[in-house]
Amino acid sequence: TVGRVARTRAPVLILGESGTGKELIADALHRTSPRAAKAAVKINMGAITSSLFESEMFGHVRGAFTDARSDRRGHIAHAQGSTLFMDEIGELNRGDQVKLLRVLQDQSYRPVGASAAEQADIRVVSATNRELAELVAAGEFREDLYYRLNLITLRLPPLRERRSDIALIALRLIADLAADYGLGEVSLST
Repeated sequence: TVGRVARTRAPVLILGESGTGKELIADALHRTSPRAAKAAVKINMGAITSSLFESEMFGHVRGAFTDARSDRRGHIAHAQGSTLFMDEIGELNRGDQVKLLRVLQDQSYRPVGASAAEQADIRVVSATNRELAELVAAGEFREDLYYRLNLITLRLPPLRERRSDIALIALRLIADLAADYGLGEVSLST
């Protein structure tokens, strides 16, 4: 499924329990896409406070607010021509959901304090361990944003239902850690 979906520009929503490999699927989608030449931009949406959402996502211009001493590009600008991976999308509050929806609808955004909008040539991949359909029914997540994000939905079964993937995921995590710490090639013993 990842191979078929990767070549499209369609937004992808990855659903699954914590630890099921949602970010690995997002990485695979990006690596096998036409946008792979540029690095994907990854954001934990639960870590962005509402007061900083616009500045973090859209950037700002010098003088837009008290501490804006220089122009700053936001996550969307950094993802231009690439993939924007928004992890924990279910944690986004309703006010910020509206702001994100506008970007997805118009494919443009306006940095804080800017007078002109900028184009957003991004491929959106989102992930959550929450059931967004239930959040929509409870009025906690905007239905229109939900349908913009999940044009294609990938549901990852929990690892307890696919035990053969555990070794592969562990090897990937260990290889990433070894690369981060400058260690040589690593392996797992069974």
